[in-house]
This record gives sequence, structure tokens and C-alpha cells, in this order.
Amino acid sequence: MTLSGRALRLTVFVDDTDTWHHRPMYTEIVHRAHAAGLAGASVFRGMEGFGATQVVHTTRLLSMADDLPVAVVVVDTEEKVRAFLPQLDELLIEGLAVLDEVEVVHYRGRRAAW
Repeated sequence: MTLSGRALRLTVFVDDTDTWHHRPMYTEIVHRAHAAGLAGASVFRGMEGFGATQVVHTTRLLSMADDLPVAVVVVDTEEKVRAFLPQLDELLIEGLAVLDEVEVVHYRGRRAAW
């Protein structure tokens, strides 16, 4: 698979304690993106942040070291990313999802073995 030029980046912000059927929410999103054939997905754990509740979560205070922000980033063609969005609705995510137009300048996927 090659991906270059215009693409769409989906970033989903959740808490690291959010789950879906006893599985971390970020793991569920990544596995669904993989099953959907998207080009790639990565998970980034935040050191500090706040959301709609306006409560700041941070690693600096031991008592507040849970509920840290996590960003799941997916990049692929606009068509594939938009087709994936209903998967997020199924997960009933209480977080923020944003879309950005991006330009892919380098991506080398695995070549088929055939």
C-alpha cells in the first residue's frame, strides 16, 4: 500500500481509563481501524490535559495520575477515514474527535508477498 498526497487525519481524544467491553478504548479503536484496512493508527499518551469537565489531569500529582488523556491518530484517504467514523459512534465515546486535512510526504507500507 502506498499513501501520498492529500489525506485525512482523525484524532480521537479519550481518557486512558475509558474501556469498551473490558478493553481499553484506545485499543479497541486501533483494532477497528486495522480491521477496516486503514493505513495506520498510533496511540499517544498525554502527560497533562483537561476536557469538557474542566478537571486537569496530570502525571505530576500522584493522586491525579489516572484518567490521563490519550490521543488515537489515524491517517488515510478521506474516503476511508470518513467511512470509518460510524465505528466511533458504535463505541459511544465520551471524548473529542477531530478531522484535519494533511499531506502525506512519505509512507512506505508493506508490499504484498505475492
